This record gives sequence, structure tokens and C-alpha cells, in this order.
Amino acid sequence: MLRCLLALLALPLLAQDSKTIVKDEAAHKLLLGDHKLTLQWLDKPAGTLKVTEKNGTLAVTGKQEEPGGKGFLRIDGIVTEIGPKSFNFRGTIVTQVSYIHAGKPCERKGEFHFLIKGPRAFWRIQEIDNPCDEAADYVDIYWK
Repeated sequence: MLRCLLALLALPLLAQDSKTIVKDEAAHKLLLGDHKLTLQWLDKPAGTLKVTEKNGTLAVTGKQEEPGGKGFLRIDGIVTEIGPKSFNFRGTIVTQVSYIHAGKPCERKGEFHFLIKGPRAFWRIQEIDNPCDEAADYVDIYWK
């Protein structure tokens, strides 16, 4: 019942114009395309993330999977705004790590902010607190 109510409350947000607001064209070009994706808890290799554009909206989809199926990171949604060193993402991020949250998947939905700090060659999620446990999740998207 509560899930149904929450879904109904979210409908107005989904109905809003979803075109990506571009405040920096160079950052827009940098974000489009294929990127490496990592969660620091997962063993290598890095995952892949694809950013595509359709009708003025940037869509994001990506995943990283640990060898042997121990853990994963999945991300899916849209970019709502792009700035010179940041972008805002609305969607779903799911993580699973064997020793965090009793090894169960942790799903987050909502608005997330990714930021470049200093000379780093990646955007890092700013909402690092895992809501399912006391862990800090570093979700990084690399452009190099």
C-alpha cells in the first residue's frame, strides 16, 4: 500500500519536462559516450557506463560486476543538469557487496549529484552514504 502511494506521489515528478539543462557545452560533450564505472568495494575490472542523448535528454545506463557474481553496481536514469564540473542524475542506483548490508542489494532512487574535484579524471557521487548500511559508497564515472 505504501509503495503504491509513493509511486502515485512521484508521478508529477516524472511528468515534468525531462530535457537536460546544459550549462556548459564542453562538459556536455565530455559526458556523452562510453565511460568506465566503479564502486570502490568491487574487485576489478571496472564496469561500463553509456550516456546517450535523445530529444534533448541525456540517458545513463551502466553496470559493474565482480568476477564470480559476488557483487555489482547498476545505474539507470537521466541527467537533469550539466555544469562545468558537475552533473545531476535522477534515477536508480543499486549496489550489492558481499560484506555490506548482509550481502543484499541496496537500491537508491532519487536525485544524485556527481562532481569533479581538483585534477581528478572522474565525477564522484556526492551522496556517498549507503542508506542500507553505514558504508560510504564511492560511485565514480571516468572520462579517461
